[in-house]
Amino acid sequence: MIVRDTPRLLDLLFSIRGSVLPKVAPRLLGLLAFSIVIVALDADFLTLPHTSAAPLAAFGVALSLFLGFRNNAAFERWWEGRRLWGQLVADMRSLARETDLFIKDKDLRLSILRTATAFIHLHRVQLRALPDDQKARDWCHKDYSSQPHPPCAALNDLNALLIEASEKGALDGFGQKALSERLANIGAAQAGCERIAATPLPYVYSLLIFRTTYLYCLLTPLALIDSAGWMTPVYVCIMAYVFFGLAEVTEELAHPFGETVNGLPLDALCRTIEISMAPHIGVTPPAPLRPTNYYLS
Repeated sequence: MIVRDTPRLLDLLFSIRGSVLPKVAPRLLGLLAFSIVIVALDADFLTLPHTSAAPLAAFGVALSLFLGFRNNAAFERWWEGRRLWGQLVADMRSLARETDLFIKDKDLRLSILRTATAFIHLHRVQLRALPDDQKARDWCHKDYSSQPHPPCAALNDLNALLIEASEKGALDGFGQKALSERLANIGAAQAGCERIAATPLPYVYSLLIFRTTYLYCLLTPLALIDSAGWMTPVYVCIMAYVFFGLAEVTEELAHPFGETVNGLPLDALCRTIEISMAPHIGVTPPAPLRPTNYYLS
C-alpha cells in the first residue's frame, strides 16, 4: 500500500510509484500511434469518415458510469478486506488478554499465543498464495506446510490447547466460553478474507470494460479530426489514460491481498499483531514496519 502525504504539483506530474501509468503506457503509445496514422491519412492520403462527437459523448458517459460502478464494487472488496484484518488485529489482542486472565498455566498460555501468532502468518501466506513462510515456524516451532489447510491446522491446534487447559483444570467454564467465542470470531474473519480472495469480480465485467474502452478510444479520432486536427492524438491519449487507468485501478483494488502497490499491507498488520503479542509472550517487541519508497507491504 502506498503511504504518503497529499501529493504536491511535482508529485502529480512525475510520481510513478503507486501510479498505473507504467501498466497502461504501452496501450497509450499504441493509441497515440494509431491516432497519428488516422490524422495523417485523413490529411494527406484518404478522406476518412468524420463522425459527430455527440454519439461518442453519450457512449463516454455510459462507459464512465459502468467504470464507476465496477470501481465501487472493487473498492468495497478492498475496504471489506481491511475491516476483516482490523477485526483480526482486535481479536488477537483480546485473545492475549483473555488468555492471561483465564489460563494460569504459563506453558499452555505461551503455546496458545505462539500458535495464534503463527496462524496469522499462515493466513497471510495463504491469502497471497506465497511459498511456506519461516515466520510461522519461528513463532510456534512447528511446520504446518504439509497440512492441507495450514491456517485451519493452526486454529485446530489452538482449540486442542484450550481443551488441554480445560482438562487440566487450568480453564474454567466461563473462560472456555469466552475463548471459544474468540476463536469463532477469528475463524469468521479468516473465512471472510478467503471468500474475497477466492471469488473475483465476474470476468464478464472485465471483458466488457476493456472491449468498450478500446472501441471508444479507436473511434474517438474520427470524431475529433474536424475540431482538433493534429491535437487529436493528444486528446485521445488523455481520454485513454482516464479510462484505462481507472480500469487498472479497479483490477488492483479487486485483489486486496495481493502484493501490488495498492494492496493491503498484510506484512505490516502481522507485525502489529506481533508487537501486541510480545509483552504477553515475554519477548522483545519487534520494530514496526515502515514504508520503503512510500510502499508498505
